[in-house]
Amino acid sequence: MIVLGCNGFSRVSEFFSERLGATGINKHYLLGHDAAAALLIDGRLVAAVEEERLNREKKTTDFPVNAIDWCLKEAGITYDDVDLFAFPWNWSAQVLEETLDAIRASSAPQDTKTGLMADMSDLYDQVVSPEAILADFEARTGHRPDPAKVRFVPHHLAHATTGYYLAGMKDAAFLVSDGRAERFSTLTGEIRDGRITVFEDTVTGAHYSMGTLFSSITRFLGFVPNNDEYKVMGLAGYATPPTPNPFLDNLLRLHGDGRYSFTKPLQTDNLHSHDALFEEYFGPFEDTLEYTSRVAAAAQQMLNVATAHQVGHLEKRTDLNRLLFEGGVALNCLNNTPLFEGSRFEDMQVSFGASDTGITIGAAAHAWLNHPDTAPADIRAAASEPVTPYLGPAYDEAAIEEALQAFTGRVVVSRLDDDELIEQVAKLLTKKVVIGWFEGRIEHGPRALGHRSILANPGFTDIKDIINTRVKHREPFRPFAPLVLEEQAPKIFDMGRKTSSPYMTFVFPVRDEYRDRIPGAVHVDGTSRIQTLTDEATPRLTALLRRFTELTDTPCLINTSFNVAGEPIVCTPTDALNCFMSTEIDYLILGNHVIAKTDRVTD
Repeated sequence: MIVLGCNGFSRVSEFFSERLGATGINKHYLLGHDAAAALLIDGRLVAAVEEERLNREKKTTDFPVNAIDWCLKEAGITYDDVDLFAFPWNWSAQVLEETLDAIRASSAPQDTKTGLMADMSDLYDQVVSPEAILADFEARTGHRPDPAKVRFVPHHLAHATTGYYLAGMKDAAFLVSDGRAERFSTLTGEIRDGRITVFEDTVTGAHYSMGTLFSSITRFLGFVPNNDEYKVMGLAGYATPPTPNPFLDNLLRLHGDGRYSFTKPLQTDNLHSHDALFEEYFGPFEDTLEYTSRVAAAAQQMLNVATAHQVGHLEKRTDLNRLLFEGGVALNCLNNTPLFEGSRFEDMQVSFGASDTGITIGAAAHAWLNHPDTAPADIRAAASEPVTPYLGPAYDEAAIEEALQAFTGRVVVSRLDDDELIEQVAKLLTKKVVIGWFEGRIEHGPRALGHRSILANPGFTDIKDIINTRVKHREPFRPFAPLVLEEQAPKIFDMGRKTSSPYMTFVFPVRDEYRDRIPGAVHVDGTSRIQTLTDEATPRLTALLRRFTELTDTPCLINTSFNVAGEPIVCTPTDALNCFMSTEIDYLILGNHVIAKTDRVTD
């Protein structure tokens, strides 16, 4: 069985700009952001790529025509071969009516309600209804799916299934939390034998969305909502939460059924709705590290408390010992480690597709798992094969050589075999250099996981400033994540009950004896967001780290995404070369090619 999952809308950005632009909704804060496509064949994930990697528009909401085209070509199939088309949204007529009812019942002025109801009705008709989605699909691809082959998967169930599928399809409890889905922002439940049970009394509406509130705080601090929340996480390390914390004392309310609410509900179409409240709590906005970090630390504590409350209730409702945490809020890795350590769950997983980058995988998996032709034996067979995040395009020797031709005279290229390459790059990294690392299939999700990465030696105290200023062009307070061998990680980091963290979704304290050995990878609060490596998952990168450690006795490498601020992670060799030439990256590794800039070569 072949299942194609896709997320993205041709007109959503235009619609929001025309109809709702005055409310302050940022282009990143739209339905369909992180547009992507994914392809399952007989339950095996064979291809997935985000549209932004191909159209070069960060967090694009556009219909994923390039991503779909690549997935089909990668598998050598056409639209006619696809058995199911899965979409990670289910905007039914009932959902629309419930949304309109909520607007009618709100306390907003009648003129405001009338206008918003018209906007929501038109959004449904023109963009998100089942008919509009299929019409969009046909307009962009030339193919009209047979309605009998189409599955509209509720957004949060797609999130839950993403976590379930990528964690090996073992029975688990789940928490999903993000900005909003069709109507809700968070829910909990269980997945047993591929079937989802939602604990309906734990569902939280969009007006009490922790994800949206955090986005409002992100915007208040001067960053891009639904894009820069990780900057708020970084800032939180520079301060301790205020005592008393006004977010906890005055805004957040915890309920006995595991839900939470806010004393002032959010206006989900206006990320400025709580600005006055934030200034009441913290004083007029000041663009200083002291002010912004104090707000960030208070917000982080609020998020931690709210999700711990949800998980505390969930662990009483289920006898399962695994926890899946999915949705955009799950990318808040400062929360994930204490959330797990404070629970009774024996394991907690946050997937590489936890944000909306992964919902095409979840939608496709949900459609496959719930198809009558899918047998338990099929599920067991698919679950026996580990899923890798390296799911996107790869480029062979010919493609690299072709890309290099356009840079003739501007670069110096050496081609080495695998062993020579590892040796030379390890030696280069003993110095204060920055290296672009490009190999194999591009990783899926928001984190660079070693196939499109920037690498550096964390032993230099100023390496973080060098990368932030000269390469990434981003704020100086931003930390970098270290790569570490999985078997060595507990020796260097206090990992508690975790034994691995392959997707940079958990943060751990650095043990005292290693803080001075890897200063470039230690945040101001003494923690690191680590990626653990194994020979099976990343053989060449693991070999590089082993050799680097032998040469330096430094057990980690800095790993950050191969891009500059505001751009997607590089995908093609040409993307990598352009980024290399426009920044102060010292060397570029393209497959087995070591590349330097002509004007930097001195011998």
